[in-house]
Amino acid sequence: MLTEKLDLTGKTAVITGSSQGIGEAIAALFAEHGASVVLHYHEGTEQAEKVKNNINKHKGQVYMVQSDFTKPGSIDQFYDQVYKHVKQVDILVLNASIQIAKNWNELTNEDFDKQIQANFKTSLFLMQKFAPAMAERNWGRILTIGSVQQIKPHPAMIAYAATKSAVLNIVKNVAMQLADQGVTVNNMAPGVIGTPRISEPVPEVEERIMQRLRTPSGQIGDPEDCAGLALFLCSEAGRFITGQNIFIDGGMSL
Repeated sequence: MLTEKLDLTGKTAVITGSSQGIGEAIAALFAEHGASVVLHYHEGTEQAEKVKNNINKHKGQVYMVQSDFTKPGSIDQFYDQVYKHVKQVDILVLNASIQIAKNWNELTNEDFDKQIQANFKTSLFLMQKFAPAMAERNWGRILTIGSVQQIKPHPAMIAYAATKSAVLNIVKNVAMQLADQGVTVNNMAPGVIGTPRISEPVPEVEERIMQRLRTPSGQIGDPEDCAGLALFLCSEAGRFITGQNIFIDGGMSL
């Protein structure tokens, strides 16, 4: 039955960027379905503690690991800290990212490098770290959180959109190589979701361009709209889906 295939009891999930927004919703739903969860946060423990306390009521264990993925050595540090808490990782959700909103001709080298490091390089090298053990056990799930900007880039977020497109290419490449080892690799691409990020200032965009960026449904999505698909893809129910890019965007990608 589908309900049984969605059960994550006995599985451990690492979810980056899970102290708020989409990552928080995914962590909570995974825990509700039995998984032990490693929460990742960038800075400050207060919000991460709130998330941990909220999902502690479920049967799985909840752990917290801090890491700033823009810093050199952060990937090794994060990996080592995760394995101080857990013995194995079955599910890796790569949700953490940095979005610097500037007009394309105002973007600096530092702006570009931060987004490449946190969004692109971190995704690749965390896969390198965690995937081998999954392949050895012949079971694993890797899910990257992309963006509708992969195909509809926002004019004020040129580097962010480029990193999301690059990560999708990694997903397809790695998925092909791990498919016969029981490990699926997929990308989920949200549109406009009601998270703290949408309140961040963005440079004004000409109306003629904004027309192309609007959501046909006329709605803004909720983090929970993303969590359900994440659960499906990262459970036994999603075993035959790999190398795919799936939009959750109210039709924005149309």
